[in-house]
Amino acid sequence: MLKPGDKAPAFALSNQSGDKLRLSGLKGHKVLVYFYPKADTPGCTAQACGLRDVLSDVGHTAIVGISPDPPSRQRKFDEKYGLGFPLLSDEDHAVAEAYGVWAEKSMYGRKYMGIKRSAFLVDEKGRIAEAWYGISPKDTATRLVASLHERAR
Repeated sequence: MLKPGDKAPAFALSNQSGDKLRLSGLKGHKVLVYFYPKADTPGCTAQACGLRDVLSDVGHTAIVGISPDPPSRQRKFDEKYGLGFPLLSDEDHAVAEAYGVWAEKSMYGRKYMGIKRSAFLVDEKGRIAEAWYGISPKDTATRLVASLHERAR
């Protein structure tokens, strides 16, 4: 598990438009990197819309969502809810594994591998400032805004 002070694992993934986005391309800015299980499901929609709704409160902090969904599904999700931030496709879950969020899950007694909903605030130098493993959809935006306000003091 990543902790504050650790170097954020690098990534280069396709966004909802099929363009590559690299974490290194956001250096110099704070970045919220959050992982969600599946686009356009109730929890993931609540989480993404909550982040969309605080975009004006986070200044120059970039928000980047990552899930195993293909870019086409990410594009539909973005268009449906007008999210306005990059949604990246991690179909082979390599980035999720690097962040420690690809984990065994269980539903109705069936075990399977999937995304453990988590969020990471990466500082301007590419280091983990906050790591929220197992965060609830409704807490993601709240924790981001609170952390940014705390750091601004």
